[in-house]
Amino acid sequence: MLKPEIIPLSERVLRKARGLGLMIATAESCTGGLVAASLTSVAGSSDVFDRGFVTYSNEAKMEMLGVDPALIEEHGAVSEEVAVAMATGALKNSRAKISVAITGVAGPGGSAAKPVGLLHIAAARLSGREGDRVEFAAIHSEERFGEIGRAAVRAKSVETALRLLLEAADLS
Repeated sequence: MLKPEIIPLSERVLRKARGLGLMIATAESCTGGLVAASLTSVAGSSDVFDRGFVTYSNEAKMEMLGVDPALIEEHGAVSEEVAVAMATGALKNSRAKISVAITGVAGPGGSAAKPVGLLHIAAARLSGREGDRVEFAAIHSEERFGEIGRAAVRAKSVETALRLLLEAADLS
């Protein structure tokens, strides 16, 4: 369920992307498409929102976004490296010029190393594309929301992702 205060933030993201001529893509794991849902809940978003990837499983991350299995093996799916790979994979597999990706532990579960409430959120902006080579700038945010409940972790993740998209829009 989207919180009402997310809609104005989504509108800001869409306005900024529209003003800069940027198409948006999302790549989401633990949020299951909530960032895409928040953006597409705004009427007229289709001119800047290209697509959303829901890549809940590691296989989906690899197949849909091209995340290198070695990254997942070495760092785990909940890591900065995988979040950045998801964000850049969304750029490589869409018409988007800006993307955001989320991977984390919404709960229940978790471990000492990767507790409930740990999220890695990355945003990337395309700076060039030549054949199979994609050049980009990326930013990352590690969040530790704690055990505040699954719905609250997911809601805070959406807000953080939208704010990161605003920041990434200014990257070049």
